[in-house]
Amino acid sequence: MTDSVKGPASYFPFIEKKYGRPIADWKDLIRASPLAKHMELVNWLKAEHGLGHGHANALVAHTLAEDSRR
Repeated sequence: MTDSVKGPASYFPFIEKKYGRPIADWKDLIRASPLAKHMELVNWLKAEHGLGHGHANALVAHTLAEDSRR
């Protein structure tokens, strides 16, 4: 049996399909942004890139969590 993806990453296939960009591109955009707070980044992705709230939230949560482990 294979493990299913859980948490924010479970949105990634839908994000790539809907917005036509790989997740790595979205993470690079988030990391390059001068913004640092979670909701600031979510609102920026929604306003500037047209992402829905859930998709923006998933990308930001996953990216910030990944960066905190570095």
